[in-house]
Amino acid sequence: MHCDCILNGKTRAMYLPRTIEQPIRNAATTFPVILVTGARQVGKTTLLRHLCGQDRVYVTLDDPLVLNLARQDPALFMQRFPVPVLIDEIQYAPGLLPYIKMAVDNDHRPGQFWLTGSQQFQVMKNVSESLAGRVGIMQLLGLSRQECLGQGQDQKPFLPSLTLFQNSKDSSLTLQTLYTAIWRGAFPALALNNSMDRNLFLSSYVQTYLQRDVRDLAQVGDEMAFLRFLRAAAARTGQLLNMAEMARDADVAPNTAKKWLSILEASGLVYLLAPYFSNVTKRLIKTPKLYFLDTGLAAYLTEWSSPQTLETGAMSGAILETWILGELLKSWQHSGLHAPFYYYRDTEQKEIDLLIVQDGTVYPLEFKKTASPDKTAIRHFGALDKLGMPVGMGAVICLAKQALPLTERAWCVPVGL
Repeated sequence: MHCDCILNGKTRAMYLPRTIEQPIRNAATTFPVILVTGARQVGKTTLLRHLCGQDRVYVTLDDPLVLNLARQDPALFMQRFPVPVLIDEIQYAPGLLPYIKMAVDNDHRPGQFWLTGSQQFQVMKNVSESLAGRVGIMQLLGLSRQECLGQGQDQKPFLPSLTLFQNSKDSSLTLQTLYTAIWRGAFPALALNNSMDRNLFLSSYVQTYLQRDVRDLAQVGDEMAFLRFLRAAAARTGQLLNMAEMARDADVAPNTAKKWLSILEASGLVYLLAPYFSNVTKRLIKTPKLYFLDTGLAAYLTEWSSPQTLETGAMSGAILETWILGELLKSWQHSGLHAPFYYYRDTEQKEIDLLIVQDGTVYPLEFKKTASPDKTAIRHFGALDKLGMPVGMGAVICLAKQALPLTERAWCVPVGL
């Protein structure tokens, strides 16, 4: 990820490694087509252009002339831009996908086509129909904290373990530093450049999003109503999804709200965390929790004017929970892995913020805005016994400065870890 660093009074460009680089390299040795999806401005193009260097043709469908060629004469487009090629914003010309399929069916060499797409569901639908078995798909989120620190290549999927906690270093992440990072968010342009006007960037982002992605994904007649819906979703980050309330706030029909939520998910802005049930069918029909994938955008939409007001305001705990979940999600997805994440809630209202279910074992996590949690923070962990599954190491991710045991099976863990 490029940023501008000041060194001896001069500005020089620097690239920060992303955790997902190695999974992409690995996939490119196996699949003829690589697709990197994600929201706008998370760094998809910068990442792939860095990885391919001068070794492949780069073409963006943001260019109207190029886009017109791709749509009107895809066969000529394929001749004009021979492999190996990187095609940016493939969702604008889905008609290219059958031609890409024909090309890779004739020549099975891996890594021929690298694609990016900003609207996941639309891209995925077209890709799955055209390129099944021929494409490796990766999702890129905003910068993780480790990536911002230049340690992206060292990041591993977060899974609680005694070794991880015992070997962790003290956290130097202060409350002010933490909430400044949360308030600015994880878009590289903001996270890496403190001089970038955050409000101007995010207002432009929202406007571009409404005018391009929303119109592409659905025929939204009333952009202001959609913006109200977007703000209603941001205000409910970290909460159980309540479609009726969100529809009422946006003054739209419930079916419209449901459709619009799928747009937020499609464009990589929100993540729905499913509840865990041992019965898969139940898991699919129960209420998920809603999380905004960029805390800076959520804070902007809910009009918190500074990191200080955000930290002391009504959303303080929910936005911290959202940030922690986002960091954990990035540690898995940027490693090229599906995140086996759920939350737990039973009929007795016992709730656990996050369960990581790996190899048949459940790892429980709580998120707390406190520097000194006690055993009451893990009081619901015992409810997991009724699942009849092994329960692994648990943790309370909080504002503590160092990792310390609460019990033999649960530790308090600094957010900086």
